[in-house]
Amino acid sequence: MREPMKVLLPAVDRAAIADAFADAQRLVVVSFCAAWCDTCNEFRAGYERLASRRPHAAFVWIDIEDDAEWAGDIDVENFPKLAVYRGATPLHFGVSLPHENVIGRLIDALAEQPAASSVGEAVQALPRRLSKG
Repeated sequence: MREPMKVLLPAVDRAAIADAFADAQRLVVVSFCAAWCDTCNEFRAGYERLASRRPHAAFVWIDIEDDAEWAGDIDVENFPKLAVYRGATPLHFGVSLPHENVIGRLIDALAEQPAASSVGEAVQALPRRLSKG
């Protein structure tokens, strides 16, 4: 079993993020938030707990302003917005309630989902952007 995961940040954890997207069986959960968003700041601790309790998944935190080059053209109007992948294959993209138990249930359900979901090109391209050296 893997060690408990920390939440990965694009500015400092690019290699770990690239490795997670390269693993076709690995669940990768990406949260899009902003430093100025009070909801995001309150949600952050719960997101970190989710990461520590699910070592089979990689959790990434993207600040839509500080990490804009990696977020690309992904449209984020409400927070938190989550993108969930199995490897580089998108399973989910949408706004979620910022509650640890709600997102935990979503992640657990998606872990059992074998099929990809239909998402926009910007969401499909995120693994490529985050995996560039």
